[in-house]
Amino acid sequence: MLSRLEQAQEKWGGSHSVIDAWLAERQELLLQYCKIAGFSPYDKKDHALPDQLQIQSFCQILMDYLSAGHFEIYDNLVEACEEKGPDSAKLAQALYPRIADTTDVALDFNDKYAENSQEQVLRDFDRDLSNLGEVLELRFELEDELIDNLYANHTD
Repeated sequence: MLSRLEQAQEKWGGSHSVIDAWLAERQELLLQYCKIAGFSPYDKKDHALPDQLQIQSFCQILMDYLSAGHFEIYDNLVEACEEKGPDSAKLAQALYPRIADTTDVALDFNDKYAENSQEQVLRDFDRDLSNLGEVLELRFELEDELIDNLYANHTD
């Protein structure tokens, strides 16, 4: 996921301030994900779960990222694609529902863990975090495809 982010930043970095800010937020989300997942260099001691404050911080960044996409980025990208022609519009219309599906998984994760530190709920944390990671990877791929469609084929 981090290499995909680096490629996106190289490809579209500096093309639009909103995209730059969004990719920076994606980077922060990925760093927080790595921390709570215990990936190197953030190895968890004794495979312990992250504390509730770490989970809340991650969930807040996750919600910020999702909100930025839905309320600042996608509408602009879809509109720009529609202005560029029917093929771009068709792709944007096909990608948006798939991106929305990933939002549902992320919202479910947030609802389950952002304010809940009950041991019974936390038993599923590693599995749910892994599932969220897979969903985020798909989301980033779809978002990048949407951005690429606009910039690679239609920038002046």
